[in-house]
Amino acid sequence: MPELPLGPIPDLLTPAATVPISLLASLLGPLLGWLRVPLLVEVPVPPGLARCDRDESLTCDAVLSWTGNETAAGVATWLIGVPSKILGILLVAALIRWVASKAIDRVIARAESTPLPGRPHTNTRRAQRARSLGTLLKSITTTVVFGVAFVMVLSEVGMDVAPILASAGVLGLAIGFGAQNLVKDFLSGVMMMIEDQYGVGDAVDLGEAIGTVEAVGLRVTRVRDVDGTVWYVRNGEILRVGNQSQNWARTVLDVTVGYGEDLVRVKRVLSEVAHDLWGDEDFRDVVIEEPEVWGVQDLGPQGVVVRVTLKTAPLEQWAVAREMRQRIKARFDHEGIEMVLPQRMVWQQPPGAESTRATGDSNESQAPQRGTE
Repeated sequence: MPELPLGPIPDLLTPAATVPISLLASLLGPLLGWLRVPLLVEVPVPPGLARCDRDESLTCDAVLSWTGNETAAGVATWLIGVPSKILGILLVAALIRWVASKAIDRVIARAESTPLPGRPHTNTRRAQRARSLGTLLKSITTTVVFGVAFVMVLSEVGMDVAPILASAGVLGLAIGFGAQNLVKDFLSGVMMMIEDQYGVGDAVDLGEAIGTVEAVGLRVTRVRDVDGTVWYVRNGEILRVGNQSQNWARTVLDVTVGYGEDLVRVKRVLSEVAHDLWGDEDFRDVVIEEPEVWGVQDLGPQGVVVRVTLKTAPLEQWAVAREMRQRIKARFDHEGIEMVLPQRMVWQQPPGAESTRATGDSNESQAPQRGTE
């Protein structure tokens, strides 16, 4: 914005009125100068005194016109002008960060609450991904805003930031070689977020760590297993991800019955139990497709294994499996279908057999051995 060529304050102002104007200029000058807003009132400087440099704050001109002492004007610049500029930079940075965080929260809340017709489990997954991306965007916003503010503060205290900015590339190259694992973790975290490999609340298998994701960061992922142990896994060390929470899950039950049971009847009973669960009001939104009895899965040493499957909403497969086992047990008891139990056969020697064997071994060891001379 071009500055208006306004002259000094008119002579109508008395010396008593000059002091409040000078103080007002000393307070508003740093902020207006940092925002590149021209001051419409030029602070008068007594004749015979040189004006302060254009790069200096208006505090210098105000104190110089008030006291007539150049040393006092310079000290006031460092005690009032520079700190007020730094404070203004930090306040503006904090304001920008607050506004950006509120905007991100608003977008994330809208993404979480936007329904997708006929797919409630997808809505849950979408909300989880939105929260993860919101955390990532807030971290990036905070880093960028306060990084720029830090460079501007260095400029205000008199440091030449041009070499700092010019050496940023060299510093980044050095960090890339010296902290390869750290850079690898950050890049892997960003790609996991973009590709939506997992999010907060997902049940995942990361190799050594298996459990529920509690937090997703740029460097580490926090996972809590079923025993309550918290695992911190570096994103760069994750080679594979098994996610049990995306889109849908499946309950797979293998039921073992005796070889003497009628398999057609067993399959019919299992199908009825599964369809009763599917039609239950408490499981209407949990079992999302018609159950299936796949048939004989294995002919084992204990009995015949029959497999039944149910397609469920994410993270609901374990609850459905527990309910199915309970209902199958009750229905088999009612129908008289035998569920085989593990059996073990023990061979027992008759009394005295061990002593007879020991006596025979002893006689053989004491018998004379013949040899040739």
